[in-house]
Amino acid sequence: MTDRYQSPLSERYASKEMQYIFSPDKKFRTWRRLWIALAESEQELGLPITDEQIAELKAHQDDINYDVAKAREKEVRHDVMSHVYAYGQQCPKAKGIIHLGATSCYVGDNTDLILMTEALQLVKKKLVNVMAELSRFADRYKSLPTLGFTHFQPAQPTTVGKRATLWLMDLKLDYDDLCHVLDTMCLRGAKGTTGTQASFMELFEGDHEKVKALDRRVAEKMGFSASYPVCGQTYSRKIDSRVLNILAGIAQSAHKFSNDIRLLQHLKEIEEPFEKSQIGSSAMAYKRNPMRSERIASLSDFVMSNAMNPMLVSSTQWFERTLDDSANKRLSVPEGFLAIDGILDLYLNVVDGLVVYEKVIEKRLMSELPFMATENIMMDAVKAGGDRQELHEKIRTLSMEAGRNVKERGLENNLLELIAADPSFNLTLDQLKSVMEPARYVGRAPEQTTEFLDEVIHPILEENSDLLGVKAEINV
Repeated sequence: MTDRYQSPLSERYASKEMQYIFSPDKKFRTWRRLWIALAESEQELGLPITDEQIAELKAHQDDINYDVAKAREKEVRHDVMSHVYAYGQQCPKAKGIIHLGATSCYVGDNTDLILMTEALQLVKKKLVNVMAELSRFADRYKSLPTLGFTHFQPAQPTTVGKRATLWLMDLKLDYDDLCHVLDTMCLRGAKGTTGTQASFMELFEGDHEKVKALDRRVAEKMGFSASYPVCGQTYSRKIDSRVLNILAGIAQSAHKFSNDIRLLQHLKEIEEPFEKSQIGSSAMAYKRNPMRSERIASLSDFVMSNAMNPMLVSSTQWFERTLDDSANKRLSVPEGFLAIDGILDLYLNVVDGLVVYEKVIEKRLMSELPFMATENIMMDAVKAGGDRQELHEKIRTLSMEAGRNVKERGLENNLLELIAADPSFNLTLDQLKSVMEPARYVGRAPEQTTEFLDEVIHPILEENSDLLGVKAEINV
């Protein structure tokens, strides 16, 4: 349709897999699975529900009669009861026991928790694959010296691979948070209208154990080890906040990575993938804009700001519930997941295709290295008989002169030549150049990279080996 608004998250960014999780088919089929789980559990615990009724419900589990539900909702203005009615039209023998003892949040809230859990599992899969690709990049370039930056000013050298471990460390923290939330996700369960299970106590004639068993059985049938022990009409809306904070954390990490890539691309040291037929600019044909990294940053801004929505909803709920959460949740939760899905696909695509220009990296490093090597040069001059305090002052003065040559006169860094010309140092130009071996200045960067990958990242990848092998799905 071209005559009305459609979300770019679906058209341009999110994968089909994530879109399906938040699709009407997935939502309403899950409602029916929940009604079946409720009926089965109630039957197992002694209520007069027949196998024939359950078989009829299962026969129509997936063929949602949307037209009937939509027509009914226009009449009664209630989405859950409209779908109860539509399901009952398909299952005349079972319609009297559909939704028995339940409130709307039985299907609404439980479905939200199920969908968020499945979506988190997909996010985990993609996150692990990004970590795997980054780990390969870090290992490949662990020993390639590069100029380090603090305040985006030249600083002590590091290696390209060691810098990649900084991106990986952020993702590892996200992974830890994601696993914790996934491991503690529960179902709302069968709690009744205000969370007291009063309707189920009525159905089971005051039998507490059967009511507790019903709650437990529904959770197990839907793939959860437990339901939350207490709730009002809804599960605590802090759960939504916890979940979207996980997405916001990943967005922070992705944004930081995209910033670094954009800066490195400006320096012409590393570039994101650029396809043969890709156009960088409509006016400047020579440009190779970092479009993918910019898109990561843009979507990350959305995900981080979106995390405020469930905070506002959770903090303003009244007593057992109010309905001012509903419209917000329909937007903030699915769209947060669709956006982070697009971000992770882009992240994976960028890392998989990064181009490293080693000669440019070396040239920039070598142009700055003389300044950073002055401590080593001074110590060699002291060994050759020089006075440490005098040499320190001379190096300070000569460094300022070399800096002026570079900044004010546009010349190459000639600090080594200036030092060699000063008899106080008693060092030849060849001796000085021998100090310019970049590997001497990266400390334990290669070893740190190897240790971090072996001790921290590789165990995560081995634990999740069944999730590996994802390829990025980029729509536009």
